[in-house]
Amino acid sequence: MFAQDSQQQISALIMSTLLFAACFAVWTLVSVIGVQIKHELALSETQFGILVATPILTGALARLPMGLLAERLGGRPMMIGLILLVSVPLYSLSLAQEYWHYLLIGLGIGLAGSSFSVGIHYVSAWASRDNQGLAMGVFGAGNLGAALTNLIAPLIIVAYGWRMAPVAYSVVLVILAMLFWLLTQDDPLHQQRLEQADKPTLGQLLTPLADLRVWRFGLYYFFVFGGYVALTLWLPDYYVTHYQLDLKSASFLTLLFTVPGALTRIIGGWCADKLGARRVNWTVFWVCLVCMFFLSYPPTTMTIHGIDQDLTVLLEMPVWLFTVLVMVVGIAMGFGKASVFRNVYDYYPDRMGIVGGAVGSLGAIGGFVLPVMFGLVTDLFGVRSSCFMLLYGLLALCMITMYFGIRMEDRRRRLQDAIRNNFLHERPETGQQLELNRS
Repeated sequence: MFAQDSQQQISALIMSTLLFAACFAVWTLVSVIGVQIKHELALSETQFGILVATPILTGALARLPMGLLAERLGGRPMMIGLILLVSVPLYSLSLAQEYWHYLLIGLGIGLAGSSFSVGIHYVSAWASRDNQGLAMGVFGAGNLGAALTNLIAPLIIVAYGWRMAPVAYSVVLVILAMLFWLLTQDDPLHQQRLEQADKPTLGQLLTPLADLRVWRFGLYYFFVFGGYVALTLWLPDYYVTHYQLDLKSASFLTLLFTVPGALTRIIGGWCADKLGARRVNWTVFWVCLVCMFFLSYPPTTMTIHGIDQDLTVLLEMPVWLFTVLVMVVGIAMGFGKASVFRNVYDYYPDRMGIVGGAVGSLGAIGGFVLPVMFGLVTDLFGVRSSCFMLLYGLLALCMITMYFGIRMEDRRRRLQDAIRNNFLHERPETGQQLELNRS
């Protein structure tokens, strides 16, 4: 029985990760083919930002309701139904002609992003408590789908044109949905609820969302995941316009950001299990803060007035250094994505669908809002590195919020301990009985 359960756990984790990777590849597909659409329709930076961010919007808004449905209906049937549903607008993307067509279809494709809420509930229900961070880290490594898109989509575009890419992706989704149905089973938590006919009410499911801590975790995820998605969408065009690279080279260099950011999520989950999620979070924020400072600095011409003549110095980050710093940020964000969700499980182990959906939704909203903001600040100030200035400010807000949030929790914990100690001191017999009941 133990071997059978172990096999089911492994199968659930592997297939969920594969499906999430495919969904993430679909979710970010417009970031690559969007460069072609941008030139065909002569879009502005703001219009391009809206184009690539539109699928992210639906995925962000759908994560919370999908988490709710996964809690009530189970992760397995929800995942299969979602995959089949997304394949329809994905195929129709190859037939679009007008700008509004792309935006409307992008909203349907964006449902692929909500697969995270369904999958995190399904995977968490199979994993043991001690390995939650690692299991969710492995599942979260499905972010590698963005790297697959940056690698595969340009090859399809060069060989067959960009309209073939969504057709090929839709076929792969249908095949994976069939394999998921054949190789997995309903999670044990859902099976137990079916046997006991115990389905939580909507009020019970929504109760944890009244906790301010949930939204604080959501802010952290807004940066580590939203920033990751936003840069995944933005970097190909950034390389093309700022460094004058071709699309194939730009997509390849973007892989150096997306791949480490996906794979290190596994290591980040293990570190969160062993070292503590809060410590990992702090380290991630400090590393990103240093990198964002240098990435934010725009190309600058400095004139030094000498005795006999002026000396002009050009300060500009070369493409190799830019790529290294961006890769470090991707690695740090991979650790951060895992540690945030280990934090979520530590506080809400029985509500990973709804709380994970809420936190994931805020992160995905970051993936929608930030590319649009990148386009706006670039059009407004005319400085391409202004996108990193925006991320720098967001990171500062996260660190301030985390610092004061931790202080408030420590103060509350000390107050509760003081009240408890006073109670035990004044009523020792009752206190001893409480200790016996607790043990």
